Amino acid sequence: MTDLATLEKSILDDIAAAGDEAALEAVRVAALGKKGSISALLATLGKMSPDERKTQGAAINLAKDKVTEALTARRDILKSAALDARLASETIDVTLPLREAPADQGRIHPLSQVFEEVNTIFADMGFAIAEGPDIETDDYNFTKLNFPEGHPAREMHDTFFFNPGEDGSRMLLRTHTSPVQVRTMLSQEPPIRVVCPGRTYRIDSDATHTPQFHQVEGLVIDKGSHLGHLKWILHEFCKAFFEVDHINMRFRPSFFPFTEPSLEVDIQCRRDKGEVRFGEGEDWLEILGCGMVHSNVLRACGIDPDVYQGFAWGMGIDRIAMLKYGIADLRQLFESDVRWLSHYGFKPLDIPTLAGGLST
Repeated sequence: MTDLATLEKSILDDIAAAGDEAALEAVRVAALGKKGSISALLATLGKMSPDERKTQGAAINLAKDKVTEALTARRDILKSAALDARLASETIDVTLPLREAPADQGRIHPLSQVFEEVNTIFADMGFAIAEGPDIETDDYNFTKLNFPEGHPAREMHDTFFFNPGEDGSRMLLRTHTSPVQVRTMLSQEPPIRVVCPGRTYRIDSDATHTPQFHQVEGLVIDKGSHLGHLKWILHEFCKAFFEVDHINMRFRPSFFPFTEPSLEVDIQCRRDKGEVRFGEGEDWLEILGCGMVHSNVLRACGIDPDVYQGFAWGMGIDRIAMLKYGIADLRQLFESDVRWLSHYGFKPLDIPTLAGGLST
């Protein structure tokens, strides 16, 4: 009996020390398996006398029952601990924000978005989109636009010129998208109604200027076009682009070689705590230049100024993007910073529409 009590205590200690279900199963087999220690004791009962069998059998079976109960209790504890460990390792923190799907992680650059917004607005007014090459001739970029020889814009401090060709002529990177207007007038018969968005280049670099930037210009040529039409177009564009119900505009006399009369356009705004709000306030902000197409430009492009007249305008896409979306430094538009783009960029499927909202 003393040996049985010692064996029982040893098995129970092994059960309590089992660190996982595999170790516990090894203890069970060693005690209750076919060749286990308790099973071996039970096998000796057949060789005992009836009185011994009655006494020893009850004691051995009691020890077996205690071991079985201890195994069951320890197995439940180990299963619960294993489940807790699994839950801890595989848990999902439901308080974290949902991760974006891969298709939603990309962003449309603000300039690309503003290109679409501008094109959408003018397309709704019936304008076609006209494009031209970035590398232009001096004739299309300056001469046909009524820039006289010796004009400062022809000098190297403003314009990127290429090396002279064999005939002495030099190509250049266009300084504005006005050559697209020239190409359109040379290739199409009036009436003409186009907008010309695209890249332009000038030797300049600071917080509000970059060597490469973007412009959109518009051109209307017809027999009866006048400044009243121009003012209406620009007014409707500014309302739609800045998404306000009304906006006051101020037209000031100016000078451009390719228009006469020429006008600078200011729009009503309110500057408050570093923000600019349009359609309200007592401040004014210059946004673009415009005017009636100069008769010399019409003649240079083969259009009779006694029959047709027109108007044109031009604005910086980078500038209006900065104004609308609160971008402080023009250079940030070209730095390719993914963090900046994730803040200012637009989701790929947020296509601007006049009905659904340009920038929502």
